[in-house]
Amino acid sequence: MILAEWKEAVFAAIARACRAAFHRDPEGLEAGFPPEVGLGDFAVACFPLARPFRMSPAEIAARIAAAASPEPPVAAIRAAGPYLNVALQPAAFFGASIAALRAAGDRLGNSAAGAGRRVMVEYLSPNTNKPLHLGHLRNAALGIAITRLLEATGHRVIPAILINDRGVHICKSMLAWQRFAGGATPASAGMKGDHFVGTWYVRYAIEAEKDPSLEPAVQEMLQRWEAGDPEILALWKTMNGWVYEGFAETYRRFGMRFEVVYYESETYKLGKDVIADGLARGVFTRDERGNTVFVLPEKPFGREKDGSPKRVTVLRPDGTSLYITQDIGTAIRKVTEHALDSSVYVVGSEQEHHFQCLFAILEALGFPWARACRHLSYGMVYLPEGKMKSREGKVVDADDLIEGMVELAAEEIRRRDPEGRLAAEEIRRRAETIGVGAIKFYLLRVRPAQSIHFDPAESISFDGFTGPYCQYAYARIFGILEKAAERGIAEESADFGRLGNPEETLLLRHLLQFPEEVAAAAAEFSPARLAVHVFNTARAFNQFYNRHAVLQAETAGLAAARLALIRATALVLKRGLELLGLEVLENM
Repeated sequence: MILAEWKEAVFAAIARACRAAFHRDPEGLEAGFPPEVGLGDFAVACFPLARPFRMSPAEIAARIAAAASPEPPVAAIRAAGPYLNVALQPAAFFGASIAALRAAGDRLGNSAAGAGRRVMVEYLSPNTNKPLHLGHLRNAALGIAITRLLEATGHRVIPAILINDRGVHICKSMLAWQRFAGGATPASAGMKGDHFVGTWYVRYAIEAEKDPSLEPAVQEMLQRWEAGDPEILALWKTMNGWVYEGFAETYRRFGMRFEVVYYESETYKLGKDVIADGLARGVFTRDERGNTVFVLPEKPFGREKDGSPKRVTVLRPDGTSLYITQDIGTAIRKVTEHALDSSVYVVGSEQEHHFQCLFAILEALGFPWARACRHLSYGMVYLPEGKMKSREGKVVDADDLIEGMVELAAEEIRRRDPEGRLAAEEIRRRAETIGVGAIKFYLLRVRPAQSIHFDPAESISFDGFTGPYCQYAYARIFGILEKAAERGIAEESADFGRLGNPEETLLLRHLLQFPEEVAAAAAEFSPARLAVHVFNTARAFNQFYNRHAVLQAETAGLAAARLALIRATALVLKRGLELLGLEVLENM
């Protein structure tokens, strides 16, 4: 039985007692876990009954408890002030719960809440003039987790990426390479392609300070690109190809996956026809300068200081587009090509106003799906000064951070293996899983809107609110189960009636809450909620294991029951970490 079914059993028992005491059914009651484990398995507040029953909640609770005649699986119903505390029979509560959790297996936490709905999750949005940075990793961690959470709740999710592959910033890398590289390539330089191209973007900035003629030259290159100059297009394709090869390696290492790739070079002209149609229909107007503008509704945008309506420009007087122009066209293209019900944009908080305007415009244009679109806004992420700085020295490079975290994990593994039993390849494999997982968990453990100060040493710790702590709890359980198998302890002989101490009960509560936490994290677009629950589950397991023997339990039946409980715990930990985008290790 899962949590909802247990609540139904509790309600049924209370309803029978209420009919016996008051000859009427109770309405509006809700069941939850009591604040202290020793109070019972479920608590029901009688406050909703006070008005219809014309009696104090404490009196109602006392009379219902006095009239109760519990039937299995309910063991007792007791009044505690205005609350009814319900105790279940341990054999039924633990046995049926563990059986249901294990039966769900890899589908644990899945639901049909979003069945039939198609949603695109667009994340990352890199530029092809430089490698990915720390901010991209937070974006990617959120994109991966939200994709998996929505899939778990029945949505058909299409992960997508929009690559900013055109514009003057791209031409700066191209011009610098053309002028100063002497024909060098990523292969000849021994560099990842994205890092190689990034060095020429940095070189342009250095040279432009000394040579003012570079600025008009780069503008000319952009004009030649827009005119379709074969030589410039060939260089553009070559250098972008180098970047994509580099990106692909980082995508793979961090677990990013995209079904659809949009390129700004293919979308930057979109939206103009939509603007023209909207202008004809009165959705847009022209201002005194000739800009095509959209008048923002007073609610929620407010007005300017002089009392005039706020406006957003969607097309310049010369007919050239802005970012919002192409975003309008791309949003419509997405829905048209993929029959979407909604789109999720994982983009930093500095773009909140942009997306509010975009969604308001799409709604004004008559697209009903606009209300279902969402900007998943996230805050900045920082590293302590001097930690893992990029090779350019301005931003924190994603590959540098990942490699640094993997090395920190490898150091911890070597410290825990003083005899040197692990091969170098095995250390590297484990370190990769731990290091990447540490980054993801640390970036996901707080609400997306919150800014983060990323502490590498804290994030890689095997103690505390970290990914490695949760991964280690899983590995610890796996080690216990391996030993149990070697000793021939069969879980079929489990005596669940022997379970029920505070640590076992608290652990079971966390396991039963898991599906609800998955649903809530998806509905709230907050992987942090699930990260907190996974950590609390790992902590509850450690508290249980530190106080109670499993393999050395008093009886074989109790040992088998505890093995079944921790196997279900491992399932929850693994599933929860997977939904957050982390892998698990059977040995740390």
